[in-house]
Amino acid sequence: MTSAADRIFCAVDTTELDAAQALCRQLAGLVGGVKLGLEFFVAHGPAGVRAVIGEDGPPLFLDLKLHDIPNTVAGGVRAALPLKPAFMTIHTSGGPAMMRAAVEAAAQAGVQRPKILGVTVLTSMDDGDLESVGQRTPVAEQVVRLATVAKASGLDGVICSPNEVAAIRRACGPDFVLMVPGIRPAWAAKGDQKRVMTPAEALAAGADHLVIGRPITGEADPAAAARRIVEEIDG
Repeated sequence: MTSAADRIFCAVDTTELDAAQALCRQLAGLVGGVKLGLEFFVAHGPAGVRAVIGEDGPPLFLDLKLHDIPNTVAGGVRAALPLKPAFMTIHTSGGPAMMRAAVEAAAQAGVQRPKILGVTVLTSMDDGDLESVGQRTPVAEQVVRLATVAKASGLDGVICSPNEVAAIRRACGPDFVLMVPGIRPAWAAKGDQKRVMTPAEALAAGADHLVIGRPITGEADPAAAARRIVEEIDG
């Protein structure tokens, strides 16, 4: 059975290579993997990722949220394969052809291929934000629509707010991977996330993996914070 710790990916959102390396050392064995995103990747590229993860480091969630024409997104996925990410992200709003191209590119890695996850609606957005860009569909409906298209296009799962986990699980079934940011323990500040839930609540709703950043990385003792989150889940 997968432990609570194994289901957590720590979001290492920094441009400081030394800080990222130190954080990964502190969290070794306490979380299931590390998420490195656009901020870090633009600053340090593939070499920086290798410096943080190492040869036998934790599973990598490479969160670049690729969004371009199908050929370009496929090329981006292929370029990342040597890093052996466990998960990669693309935007579902790029459409079915783009999503299929990403899946086909990932398949070139064979059994070690990354799972391709689709970004639905960013967790910093609410109904008002969607309406401001011309999408008058409520967030919950838009998320389920995009998740359904993602599944039909061959994606392994989606990134979604904890508030949409149950609806996506009903629409897409038990084997569709749900990677969930917007996780805030009861004792942590919400920050800029508008659609949040505690770790235990998100897992109970049907999340497969939790992305947790500032409640761990913003604490004076990240290792202690990670242990506290696991205890909260298990409690």
